Amino acid sequence: MTDQPRTQVTIYDVAKAAGVAPSTVSRTFARPGRVNAETAARIRQVAEDIGYRANPIGQAPPTSQTHLLGLMISDVANPFYSQLIRGAQIAATQAGYEILLADCRESGTRERAALERLVPVVEGFVIGSSRMADAALRTIAKQRPMVVLNRALRDVPSVITDNVSGMHAAVDLLRELGHDSVVYVAGPEASWADGVRFRALRDYGTASGLHTHKVGPFLPTFEGGMAAGRVMLEKPPTAVIAYNDLMAIGVMHALITSGLKVPEQVSIIGFDDILTSQLVLPTLTTVAAPTRQMGMTAVNNVLAIIRGARHGGGEALIMPTQLKVRGSTAQRRRKRVSPALGTTMVSGSDS
Repeated sequence: MTDQPRTQVTIYDVAKAAGVAPSTVSRTFARPGRVNAETAARIRQVAEDIGYRANPIGQAPPTSQTHLLGLMISDVANPFYSQLIRGAQIAATQAGYEILLADCRESGTRERAALERLVPVVEGFVIGSSRMADAALRTIAKQRPMVVLNRALRDVPSVITDNVSGMHAAVDLLRELGHDSVVYVAGPEASWADGVRFRALRDYGTASGLHTHKVGPFLPTFEGGMAAGRVMLEKPPTAVIAYNDLMAIGVMHALITSGLKVPEQVSIIGFDDILTSQLVLPTLTTVAAPTRQMGMTAVNNVLAIIRGARHGGGEALIMPTQLKVRGSTAQRRRKRVSPALGTTMVSGSDS
């Protein structure tokens, strides 16, 4: 990053881009009834494209220092975000800032509405696991400094976990345990991380001799995992990798309550390493993410931009992941016929 002042988009910029007088732009936002509807629509579109936002009366102007940062997360009930929020709070407090927390409840529409309301109030944003389209995120980024978490977004500073390496480690573990197929339980369609994880599983699994099947999408919750588990009961797999730990625990619960044994009959792996993954029985094998460090890093980066640093438009910052092997994964058990006894036996090896 290099030092460079951040310029604000003004009505004069909008007027020039739209080919109208500044007074027309002003009336479009202050008194829309006095501007031709077609002209007003064009001005609003231009304003959105270049990142201009009219300030609601009584709100802080764009140049004021509120020492507030907006932290948007997709679901406050998901324990994945607890350490991320804590890390963001620690970094903000150390810099003399406070965090305004917003929860979009897995809705891109709610997310955008909340961000637009916060634009006049905060100096910058940290966006955790956005459910908005890339174009919508870029529009907000033109209005306030922004760092995006769990999403690689061109021209916007991004911090992501090493999903690919984490998935490769999960595949390697399953192959070592003798599994030759796996079911992936997909999370939200709007999740960037979900797409990356499944593609990494499919591609590396194929190269490693692990057949992959996907079910979903499901809500990234315990209940979503339960629903996925019930789908699998007709033909239970020997291995499951879920989008996140909550879903993995839901799958585990559904399978166990239906009479299947984990990990003896089904091995299960999650993502995130939330606290609950160590409390359930069996404990959950999972790909751990450094969530507190991610929150701190995102806040420090957005503060650097506020203070004049410039994002160079390079690659996303990738945080390392670690596979934590626990009790939910085990050697695949295979049925075989004993030549001597003519009976079906269970073996924990490939022989």
